[in-house]
Amino acid sequence: MKRLPLSFYARPTLEVARDLLGTLLVVDGVKGRRVGRIVEVEAYLGEHDLACHSSKGRTPRTEVMFGPAGRSYVYLIYGMHHCFNVVTDAPGVAAAVLVRGVEPVEGIPPGERTDGPGRLCRVLGLNLNHNDLPLDSDGLHLLPGTPVPDAQVERGPRIGVEYAGAWAAEPFRLWDRDSGHVSRFVSRRPRRRP
Repeated sequence: MKRLPLSFYARPTLEVARDLLGTLLVVDGVKGRRVGRIVEVEAYLGEHDLACHSSKGRTPRTEVMFGPAGRSYVYLIYGMHHCFNVVTDAPGVAAAVLVRGVEPVEGIPPGERTDGPGRLCRVLGLNLNHNDLPLDSDGLHLLPGTPVPDAQVERGPRIGVEYAGAWAAEPFRLWDRDSGHVSRFVSRRPRRRP
């Protein structure tokens, strides 16, 4: 199967986020070949998006986000969980798509959870050594998969970005509603009673 070309990522971030659903994330590394079908993502639109890392400006950590598109952006949160993103859009926009969940396809031990960015990185063997790699490399690439039909795609607010004000409510999280490998998001808002 032919790898997704780097031009796939050099488009508006929300378009890339939608089109990533159903693609296959392939990691060939010390854990062998591991493949997961992407079923949940979050789009981060650039410096103007207050939930995006690049909203704080260009730093050594965010440098990769400024382009070119088609590179990996892997970072550590809470000093213990890695998160894998694909850099998108035009150079200088500093946008990316966080991969939040994958369905196991190949090489993933039975029973391993792949919902949530930290879990999927642990299971696939993704870490800081995978930061700033071209997404058509032998060890890290994406393949076309089975596209998720529009009627099966859900949209909602991103998880864990309450600090971003109005940007936190934007429906930039997309997922395959029929997948059992998406994050279990529990809203902190009080439930409305009938």
